[in-house]
Amino acid sequence: MIDLPDINVWLALVDERHFHHARVRHYWEQESAEKLAFCRITMLGFLRLSTQAKVMDNPLSFDEAWVSYRQFLALPMGCFLAEPLNIEAQFQALSAASGFVHRLWTDGYLAAFAQASQCRLVSLDSDFKHFPGLNFLHLAPLSSE
Repeated sequence: MIDLPDINVWLALVDERHFHHARVRHYWEQESAEKLAFCRITMLGFLRLSTQAKVMDNPLSFDEAWVSYRQFLALPMGCFLAEPLNIEAQFQALSAASGFVHRLWTDGYLAAFAQASQCRLVSLDSDFKHFPGLNFLHLAPLSSE
């Protein structure tokens, strides 16, 4: 199985002071699949958000963001997935479902990507529960957090 972590998972992994770092570290060590994948959206989001002081307590420089991204990919479990050919129809179907709202466009894309790639989507964000049929692991806080 391949996990497709949401951007918030990657950010919490690189920032030890992140509120959810312990939860994401537990996932990394105990719950993750054999492979953890970036796609273009999560790669771009990680590079963009990891360099912003509004998001990170200790933002990375542009060079550090690239190094961190490449270090994840260099791990035996790291990989990059290209966009599946059938994603657009899947994405359109998800966005046409009742309850879809404007703030879910990127989440809908990631959900469609995970479904089309037969991946498990992993996120700290519970909004992914809105997508029926999605193999989704919600990283809810551990009882000790």
